Amino acid sequence: MMQDSYIQQGLRRGMVETLRQGGITDEAVLRAMTEVPRHWFIGKALDAYAYDDRALQIDCDQTISRPSTVAMQSQLLALKPNMKVLEIGTGSGYQTAVLCRLGAQVFTIERQKGLYDRTSRLLKELGYRAKCFLGDGYQGLAGSYDRVIVTCGAPEIPPSLMAQLRIGGIMVIPLGEGEQEMLRITKQGEAKEQWLVEKFGTYSFVPMLDGKQMH
Repeated sequence: MMQDSYIQQGLRRGMVETLRQGGITDEAVLRAMTEVPRHWFIGKALDAYAYDDRALQIDCDQTISRPSTVAMQSQLLALKPNMKVLEIGTGSGYQTAVLCRLGAQVFTIERQKGLYDRTSRLLKELGYRAKCFLGDGYQGLAGSYDRVIVTCGAPEIPPSLMAQLRIGGIMVIPLGEGEQEMLRITKQGEAKEQWLVEKFGTYSFVPMLDGKQMH
């Protein structure tokens, strides 16, 4: 049984209050992040930092994003319950769990086998009903989705992901190499000229790997 002490719950409420003061206005996102214990998704050695607004190292040289980044990406998705969401980069599973709490049907892809094995098992144990896949996130996952969220820095907008996004759907993606710009793309038609692109500041993510050998 995973522990969630009164102290950890208090730290989490403090984290969420900081997010609110920092400009997160979507109450459903704030509620979901109050309900999902972030410390469950990091190593025990980092417990003391679980509710700081900082990225933390996880397995396979990957990171768990800052809470403010998770909150911003979740808010930009403008989710409604039962929407089909494709998540690229399962990582620790924390963002996945937040999406599940928001009522989404989550399909999530991880390319690192060590992370996939650990995180898919953890999400199942915790009762989060995401469908987890080991694969190349650049290629996406056959199907049609209301929302796509990319949790790694993409050098370009992957054509396969845009093809899998429904008309009227939203993709949230950090675009660029080194430092990325957070984009929200609303697909108003199939042609690129029909994509509404909005920018929401700079972030730093681990890079998205296109077609390289999975580990």
